[in-house]
Amino acid sequence: MARTRSAPPSRRSPTPPASRWRRRLVVFLQVMVGIGVLALGALAIAVYIAMSQLPSFDSLKSSPNGQMIRVHAADGTVIVSMGPSFGEWLPYGQIPKVMRDATVSVEDRRFRSHIGVDPVGIARSVKVRFDRGHWTQGGSTITQQLARTVFLNNQKKFGRKFREGILAFALEWKFSKDQILELYLNKVYYGGGAYGIDAASRKFFGHGADHLSLAEAAVIAGLVKAPSNYSPTADAEAAMGRAGVVLETMQETGAITASEAADADVSGLKLAPEPKQNSVRYFTDWALPQLDTLIDETTEPLEVWTTLDLTMQRQADDAIRANAPPGAQGALVALDRGGEVRAMVGGKDYVSSIYNRATQAVRQPGSSFKLFVYLAALEAGHKPEDSIVDEPVTINGWSPRNDSRRNSGAVSLRTAFAYSLNTVAAKLGQEVGFNTVADMARRFGITTPVNVHPSMVLGTSEVRVIDMTRAFASVASKGVAVTPYGITRVTANGQTIYTHEVDRSHVLVAPYVAAEMTDLLQTAVNTGTGRAAQIGRPVAGKTGTTTASKDGWFLGFSSGITTGVWMGRDDAKPIAGLHGGTAPAKAWAAFMKPATANRPIEQFDTKVTLPEWQLEPDEESYFGQPDNGQMAVDADGNPIEQGQPPVPTDAQTGDTIPRPDADQPEVAPAPPPQQMNQDWIDRVTGRERREPSPAGRQPLQRDVPRDQVQTQRFQSDQEERPNQ
Repeated sequence: MARTRSAPPSRRSPTPPASRWRRRLVVFLQVMVGIGVLALGALAIAVYIAMSQLPSFDSLKSSPNGQMIRVHAADGTVIVSMGPSFGEWLPYGQIPKVMRDATVSVEDRRFRSHIGVDPVGIARSVKVRFDRGHWTQGGSTITQQLARTVFLNNQKKFGRKFREGILAFALEWKFSKDQILELYLNKVYYGGGAYGIDAASRKFFGHGADHLSLAEAAVIAGLVKAPSNYSPTADAEAAMGRAGVVLETMQETGAITASEAADADVSGLKLAPEPKQNSVRYFTDWALPQLDTLIDETTEPLEVWTTLDLTMQRQADDAIRANAPPGAQGALVALDRGGEVRAMVGGKDYVSSIYNRATQAVRQPGSSFKLFVYLAALEAGHKPEDSIVDEPVTINGWSPRNDSRRNSGAVSLRTAFAYSLNTVAAKLGQEVGFNTVADMARRFGITTPVNVHPSMVLGTSEVRVIDMTRAFASVASKGVAVTPYGITRVTANGQTIYTHEVDRSHVLVAPYVAAEMTDLLQTAVNTGTGRAAQIGRPVAGKTGTTTASKDGWFLGFSSGITTGVWMGRDDAKPIAGLHGGTAPAKAWAAFMKPATANRPIEQFDTKVTLPEWQLEPDEESYFGQPDNGQMAVDADGNPIEQGQPPVPTDAQTGDTIPRPDADQPEVAPAPPPQQMNQDWIDRVTGRERREPSPAGRQPLQRDVPRDQVQTQRFQSDQEERPNQ
């Protein structure tokens, strides 16, 4: 049987490569079209949902942007309005055509043709990005900017840009181009707190935006790009330059002719003067940032009620300006019993310097820091009448000397404090421990670092005026901590959302320690060291002067008000004649006398027997001459030689020993000085023991006539110092 031969299997011809790639491309295009259709569908749904949730045009017109804050003084007077400022709403037809054209030309020249997002603008922005290596212009349309202004924020994130695009499509779908431009021009931020063209026009040009000139419109339109950089009040030259760019762009788009652009005299515009800011702003700049920790409300308009007394504030302003030496600055803080800040002056002029020297500056307090030295000593068991020896002392190589360059022997603590004996303060600091003194300062509210070198007893650690005032207020409060505060309550939409409560539970020292400290502080005022601070009612206080008269202080309290005053230069240069007992004490009295005039006179819990004469000006010296003496202190508290060596004196008599090379005329020797011991003070203050005389128990005549005693009080061997 013959077998038939099967046909060989047919071989399929290979598919050309071009066909394979064509099929793949078709599949890819089909997938992309599908994705595109789905994306467009999702976008349409998202835009529809966003559009359905958009407020009405009238609602958008009435809704402000940003949080407005009105600050009230203690009597309810509005002292500052913070946050956004809105002018009158201008309908589209009342907005000058030059303003509309300037905005469209510089911000979105294709505004009338796109549907909310401009692909051409985005492509142009991307091209510039690659050409220059960084973003120099955005692709956002006016509609996108409106969406961001009203509904979003300025975060540069993809998610925000995507939402911005959705909202822009929704706005274009719901509103007309004229409505969108009207919303934009009345809501966009133009700098200086001004929202909308009317607020900007009133702020920068002093009139409404319904009659803007071409030059004025160019300035305002140019602000949107960078309100802070191009603000006319901040940088007039930059604002004018930006306005020139706007005019060129308007000419390119055909909005104006070349002759109209040339006639627009931008450089000749007159800006409205900035409203004068008084020292109230020092207080509000300090108080308002505290809202972040007091409340959580960040959108609703707020009414903030404060402790500021406008009458006291004016008196404080006048006192600083009238008494601060030429070239010097001044600061003042006045606290009421509970810590209410009644007045705060951070400088002589807020307009020229917003730097708050009452709360921000740190300066050496000089002898006013002895408050903490004596508080520590009193808490350790010392009494104002305790006797202590005023004698030369050296602590770790540091040798402080008194202003008089003499030592007085045994004196009471009251006398040592009244005459600001530096050697006694050093001995007390060494006895109780310099760490103890530093702890006392921190306990009473000193927030700056306090060194523990021996020289710290003379006030070498820098402090703030408000902290020192707080410390003196806590002494006046009988040892109970006083915390300064400026905000009493905050309301939002008529509802109280914060009320301050004064805490009187924190006791710093025992009441008797505070009373004894008040005893010493009275002495400093009544003996003449703080005589300029007397106001006709009981006053307790302390002066302070630092090296070379760089800083002058007076801090004290009376009738429930505690006030601290500082004066000096911002560059810490010496000021001739500046001492704590001169200009600062005079400013303190000039403020406190009217400030306490309507308050009842209050006697302190303790009355003291005061020394009669001022024996030593209250100025601090580390060695030799007061404050600008011949020994400064290094970072470790050790003395540094400066200038001439101290004038030598005889160890027994105290007389000056002339130097061999001194060419001095011969003068009659001075009578031996009286030693200022406790017996001497008892004699000059009339407290010496009297004994009967043979002729009818008459008191014995004093050994030294009264007028001679006054002339022989502590005097510098180098020069006579002015009375303080």
